Amino acid sequence: MEYSPEIVKQFDHLNVKVFVTREAMGIEAASDIADKLIELLSKQSEVRMVFAAAPSQNELLAALVHHPAIDWSRVIAFHMDEYAGLAEDSPQSFGYFLTTSIFSKVPFKRTYVINGTNPSHEECRRYAELINEKPIDIVCLGIGENGHLAFNDPPVADFKDPETMKEVELDEACRQQQVNDGCFAAFDDVPKTALTLTIPALLSGHYLFCVVPGPTKATAVHQTLNGEISERCPASILRTHPNCILYLDSDSYGGE
Repeated sequence: MEYSPEIVKQFDHLNVKVFVTREAMGIEAASDIADKLIELLSKQSEVRMVFAAAPSQNELLAALVHHPAIDWSRVIAFHMDEYAGLAEDSPQSFGYFLTTSIFSKVPFKRTYVINGTNPSHEECRRYAELINEKPIDIVCLGIGENGHLAFNDPPVADFKDPETMKEVELDEACRQQQVNDGCFAAFDDVPKTALTLTIPALLSGHYLFCVVPGPTKATAVHQTLNGEISERCPASILRTHPNCILYLDSDSYGGE
């Protein structure tokens, strides 16, 4: 089933599609991503792809898994962030989330999972080397309640970051979101630090597909689309990318 967006707008370079429901949003984002994967694989031997891990991505990932025409055997998968110190098999681990949601469900050529139990500086170097081996073709990302991209919260976001990956301290709004999303039972259970791809690393992707449903994201979406392009709302930088689509539902759009 295909869904047409209720609203299509452009904010600077950023294309925005708004759907009535988050199911429609996820299905159409998956369809667009599949089309791009198929196009790229018709011209190159493999595609390198970065995934976000969050409940906001559930509808997208479910639809991608069931898409019949993607040759996953030529797709190399990464993810963009992970809690420091959290075991790979922890249910709250982003690597675990993606493994159970998609990495184990389709036959990727390779999947590279961030190991949060490694010493942070060593893991950042290891994963950055993997990311930098070749260009990244596609990034599937979301936006946090505080406007973050991956774990680049406003206090640590740097649009000119010289690093590919770094360890960061999570701000309170970010940690509270993990409780709001049902990932942790209480604020104090959320790790205080994480490893994240930096904003320049994320924006190095040739094609960005950003999926942001739900009423808790409406303020961040408004700031992303209408505010100053600034690290105070890291997601605002998406308005500068030449090939980024933002997918919203009616709750996250809020009539902006």
